[in-house]
Amino acid sequence: MVRKANPALLQPLNLSSDLEAVVGKGPMPRSEVVKKIWEYIKKHDLQNPQNKRNILADDKLKPVFGGKKEVTMFEMTKLVSAHLK
Repeated sequence: MVRKANPALLQPLNLSSDLEAVVGKGPMPRSEVVKKIWEYIKKHDLQNPQNKRNILADDKLKPVFGGKKEVTMFEMTKLVSAHLK
């Protein structure tokens, strides 16, 4: 049985200006936003070396993460959702 992609995940969403500063101009689907955030995190080496599941926010990510300096992967997806319309 082939699973169909959830259409809600493919729908392009508008991004907040804070999120666009990290991933580029929207609109784009949630899956693309998450992929680009991970590219940004890896490019700028923002995973906590002691605990790879935690993301360290730089100046661009801090507004997306609600001002937090460090968030977990799971927290990150919740915080990013607030920047998608």
